[in-house]
Amino acid sequence: MPSAAAKPAQGRAPREVVSAPARDGAAGALRHMPRGVWALGFVSLFMDVSSEMIHALLPVFLVSVLGASVTLVGLIEGVGEAVASMTKIFSGALSDKLGKRKLLAVAGYGLAAVTKPLFAVAPTAGWVFAARVTDRVGKGIRGAPRDALVAEIAPPAVRGAAFGLRQALDTVGAFAGPLLAILLMTATAGAFRTVFWIAVIPAVVSVTLLIVFVRDPPRTRGGSSAAYAFRAAVASLGAPYWWLIGVASLFTLARFSEAFLVLKASDAGLAAAWVPLVLVVMNVAYSASAYPAGFMSDRFDRWAVLGVGAALLIAGDVVLALGESVGVALAGIALWGLHMGFTQGLFAALVADVSGEPTRGTAFGVFNFVTGLVLLAASVLAGWLWDHYGAQATFMAGALLTAAALIATAVLHATGRLKPRAREPAPRPDGP
Repeated sequence: MPSAAAKPAQGRAPREVVSAPARDGAAGALRHMPRGVWALGFVSLFMDVSSEMIHALLPVFLVSVLGASVTLVGLIEGVGEAVASMTKIFSGALSDKLGKRKLLAVAGYGLAAVTKPLFAVAPTAGWVFAARVTDRVGKGIRGAPRDALVAEIAPPAVRGAAFGLRQALDTVGAFAGPLLAILLMTATAGAFRTVFWIAVIPAVVSVTLLIVFVRDPPRTRGGSSAAYAFRAAVASLGAPYWWLIGVASLFTLARFSEAFLVLKASDAGLAAAWVPLVLVVMNVAYSASAYPAGFMSDRFDRWAVLGVGAALLIAGDVVLALGESVGVALAGIALWGLHMGFTQGLFAALVADVSGEPTRGTAFGVFNFVTGLVLLAASVLAGWLWDHYGAQATFMAGALLTAAALIATAVLHATGRLKPRAREPAPRPDGP
């Protein structure tokens, strides 16, 4: 641990002098990354493999095997994501209250794991609906405590790299899952239920890794009144945090569901059998860029790196709006994936920068809740534009919204509103 504090870079939280591993470069930071961060990354990877094996096939399974309507498919996905967003805010606050982030992370990942067999045995769409909503509840429970764990396990000098690493490993699972689903469907002659049973295995591996290799760092336990503790935690977050929420919401409004990337590729002529390639291309670009972007944000200003991500999204949207061929559409999708790598882990690191350890779970929970609702609104807006004005209007609107978010961020950054203050520990609601 360095003995002297470095002067914080503009737009970032006060942090320690950059450690020797960080000065050695990205490879050095990886070699010295705490075991718990690696473990949480692989926990995310294996759970994403399991979830995406099922999710990549679920719409077709619902329609062709269980006879569900496309409207019901959309309802299942929409309700599931809404439930996940609502659960995140409570799980983050509860992890601050209990002082046991790992306990909630295990509960969330464990709940997701036990739902996997339900997809394999589901006789009706109602069963799938229940399984999907329960799975999303698990996602909501684990998200904020897991992100708070990463922030508390990783040294501040490599916090961006730590979030980038976890996000990169998570995204490896996001493209490995659909690829494995395609291979297994080929090998089993289209046996959906067999593939769903196999998806249980990586889910069990994920929970086992979390239990065995992750430990809660020592921290202060919260007060005795959960409701009062939550109000006090929210009140203590400070202006830079709420400005960050506003900026993140603007960027999220410009980043609608990846389902529109699939529709664009399909409209461009991509055969139905190759549709999973869209998510593979996007997630390969996402995974490849997430760790380098996080590492760069530790060495330079996080907001500058985020600006690169915004520029990539604008470029991707313009390519998708104007391109007509499958190749051009895939190029735009790759740019979209690069933008995800340059923004999603950075937003998590920024939340950690502007929140203190006693209220960090609450900070992540509120952040995830708000941006989840904004993403839902963004997808509704994108769908309305697509139906009334076509794909070009949807992607051009995304580019314009991103440009507006980038300008607003630059103004706020220049005026110091996004610069975290030195923070005192949040007062305990029940007194000293």
